Amino acid sequence: MARFFVRRLALSLVTLWLLATIVFVIANVLPTDIGRTILGPFASQQTVDALNERLGTNDPILVQYARSMRNLVTLDFGDSFQSGAPVMPTLLAAMGRSAQLAALALLLTIPISIVAGVYAARRRDRPSDRAIVLFGVTSSSIPEFVTATFLVVVVGVGLGWLPVLANPPPGAGLITTVKYLLMPATAMAVVYFGYIARMARAGTIEVLQSDYVRTATMKGLSTNQVIRRHVLRNSLVPTVAVIGVQIGYLFGGIIGVEKIFNYNGMGQLMLFAAQRKDIPMLTAGAVVIGIVYMVATLIADLIIAWMNPRVRLDEGR
Repeated sequence: MARFFVRRLALSLVTLWLLATIVFVIANVLPTDIGRTILGPFASQQTVDALNERLGTNDPILVQYARSMRNLVTLDFGDSFQSGAPVMPTLLAAMGRSAQLAALALLLTIPISIVAGVYAARRRDRPSDRAIVLFGVTSSSIPEFVTATFLVVVVGVGLGWLPVLANPPPGAGLITTVKYLLMPATAMAVVYFGYIARMARAGTIEVLQSDYVRTATMKGLSTNQVIRRHVLRNSLVPTVAVIGVQIGYLFGGIIGVEKIFNYNGMGQLMLFAAQRKDIPMLTAGAVVIGIVYMVATLIADLIIAWMNPRVRLDEGR
């Protein structure tokens, strides 16, 4: 298990370095005058040149790359080009807000999706199975912002059950925070239900058809005992992998939902940085989201290796 962890960690670090390099190349290939973008079209060229010099955008490309890699190692990305404030406090604050929203979305969707997927597998080709599969395909095909808009119009405006803006007031308690975040979390949970439920269903069907499950059934174990002792641990291996990927996506791929609910999370921050060519904030955001992906995937890999020892054995060959 230790060797498996070291190999996966090394692969994750290489992936993170490649991500940081790609972000650096894209940021420097695009023809952008950072000083002019910050100061506007009416600033004098002398003032623009002085600002570019101070920001280091006129340095040789290798010097800028070395500085970017140093920032990656130290997680110190300097100051924002737009606000002049340090990047990391702003980024971590947005990350914390996105983590709250992502945690609630996962708490809503993971238990329901797994139960629905296992239930559908046990009733394969029956009306209940077809209904769950149809709902899963439909829900995963509808973009989050469409579901979010529907919830705002019907639940927020029409029925008035929940706030249409997702930002809780300062000092809000747990119940109040959940109330404000429930609609955007539901909009994301509806989409992820389809992915997770269908994966849980497929994995359960495959395991139910295996020889050792047939043997356990012939020994007289009840269906529930077979599910608990032999099916769940093996059938949920691909589901865990999907959940690991979705956790990373929750932090950076929910710009539409955050925009609709005016939620100041990572999606909003990255969109703001891209629109204003705030390279330090954009680079730091991409790297931090990459770290979230890396950690989530690494944890998912470790859980899978624990659930299915054959994964560790195959890695060691």
